[in-house]
Amino acid sequence: METKKIFNKLDTWDQKIILKYNGFGGDAFTVFLKILSFFGRETIWMLLMVYYLFVFYDPLLYSYITSIFLLGVVIIAPIKKYMNRDRPFESLEEIKVLERKPTSRSFPSWHAYNVVSQGLLLAFLLNSLLITIIVLIFAAIVSFSRIQIGVHYPSDVIFGFFIGFIGFILAMTIVAPILMRVIVFFELVIGGQIHYQIINPLLLENILYTLLVIGLICVIIVLALNKRIKEVIGKQEK
Repeated sequence: METKKIFNKLDTWDQKIILKYNGFGGDAFTVFLKILSFFGRETIWMLLMVYYLFVFYDPLLYSYITSIFLLGVVIIAPIKKYMNRDRPFESLEEIKVLERKPTSRSFPSWHAYNVVSQGLLLAFLLNSLLITIIVLIFAAIVSFSRIQIGVHYPSDVIFGFFIGFIGFILAMTIVAPILMRVIVFFELVIGGQIHYQIINPLLLENILYTLLVIGLICVIIVLALNKRIKEVIGKQEK
């Protein structure tokens, strides 16, 4: 009973905040936030994974980025399915959706998770307190953008923000070291000359390798634009 009361109070607070800040700042501010919001999408991190594995081979960076991404899949996706929370625009008629409507569940925010966890990775690599502060401010702005645009409740982004910290810590202390061992094992199995932290010569020497990389990039871009493509096709059919 107490738990139900807590969630009811949380819903009331969520609705109050999102109704207050949905569309806040006008059209120009919305465009600015939508641009920043892109950095919370999975697409950019998937492209980086391809880059550091096939183009500019850096096993350490690849293991960091991939570990954080995989933890997001393992943690965020099941919680979304279990909580099964409607998006704000599905529950509140007053909400103005200022970008293409997402189709996944609302809680927690994957954008918040991505921008916090990968931002902390950047701060870790640069070993700078100033960068850490800038990253967290940037992550807070991106998280706020999801509320302003009308696609997430405040609690969605707050929990996504918090899970981002957990994902970063787990990735750096457990998952990335394990992944690095796997990578080293495959390097030994494959043998031959391995080019570290330079543009892979195979991109110019092996047409099949080049096509593989281009194909992976195209798949990621198509997946990112899949919903938009379906919308365009649907309109044409009508």
